[in-house]
Amino acid sequence: MRGPSDMMNLPRFAFLVCFSLILASGAPASLAAVPLKTICRVKGQEDNSLHGLGLVVGLRGTGDGGSFLPTIRSMSVALEMMGTPLGKNGPAELKDAKNVALVLVTATVPPAGARQGDRIDCQVHSVGACKSLAGGTLFLTPLVGPDPRDRRVYALAEGPITIDNPETPTVGRISGGCRLESDFFNPFVKDGRITLVIEPPYADFQVAQDIVELINSHMTVQSGGVPLARAINQVTIEVLVPRQYADDPVLFVSQIMELPLMEVPLGPRVVINERAGSIVMSGDVEVGPVVITHKNMVIQAGGAQFVGLDSSQTQTTKLKTLIDALNALNTPTQDVIQIIKSLEKNGKLRGRLIIE
Repeated sequence: MRGPSDMMNLPRFAFLVCFSLILASGAPASLAAVPLKTICRVKGQEDNSLHGLGLVVGLRGTGDGGSFLPTIRSMSVALEMMGTPLGKNGPAELKDAKNVALVLVTATVPPAGARQGDRIDCQVHSVGACKSLAGGTLFLTPLVGPDPRDRRVYALAEGPITIDNPETPTVGRISGGCRLESDFFNPFVKDGRITLVIEPPYADFQVAQDIVELINSHMTVQSGGVPLARAINQVTIEVLVPRQYADDPVLFVSQIMELPLMEVPLGPRVVINERAGSIVMSGDVEVGPVVITHKNMVIQAGGAQFVGLDSSQTQTTKLKTLIDALNALNTPTQDVIQIIKSLEKNGKLRGRLIIE
């Protein structure tokens, strides 16, 4: 028989975290009345990405170095454009350039679009052998739009780089470093119609049908009794713009998006942003009985029985309880995210998982 001293000598990697909360899960999903704009968007009002390849200069010996040929070629072109072409030795003259790095520059134009002269943030990502972008400055870089057939320059990016995460010094940001060179707006009316796109947490056939009935019932006068809306699928709804709004579709869209939809199912869900390391969940997300082995932990959620407990109760654990316990053990956020994804994959997460 093991004594207390023997128990103290058990290997740490066999550490067992046992959650034996036995919680009932019979409460229905909450229902609420919400305006359409909170659960759907107008197609054409999405984020748009601009991108381009550029050079970061002024690095402290942490650049790509002379062996990364794409950087050397880009430097050669830049020098020639500035009136300082390479000499007779060509690219060999740049073999010791360790303070320059080739980078991918990206910027996101917000859903509402942007006007010429507006400034937005841009992100900078090392492409080659660069070890760190800290202390560097982005050389003037043209950015093009998301359509590869459209080579128009929509913006110019430049400026000093800020490193937000010291653990990834090859990724940086320039606050207000991207200046729009032309207006960037997406049309939202096509062939006299607008398209509503239901957001992923609410995408459902019944929700789509409820939205169609809501629009058609509230817009009877404007449409002359003709149904304006029809559901294409559980995500997409087409709405005909009435003739009297042809010259002012913004007014029509504003009226549509403010219509209140009753009894929208706001069921349990978890939203994870892996890049930011954030986990957002509703309080009623539960975990079914499961045992998870992850690195140096064995995690048991639900399923345990104690004397005096009603065995007829549903054996589930609140996800928040599980996460709180993992945080108490200083479990890294990325490990917590992987555990949640494993729960969902194995059908033990009693809620909808959304990865941003």
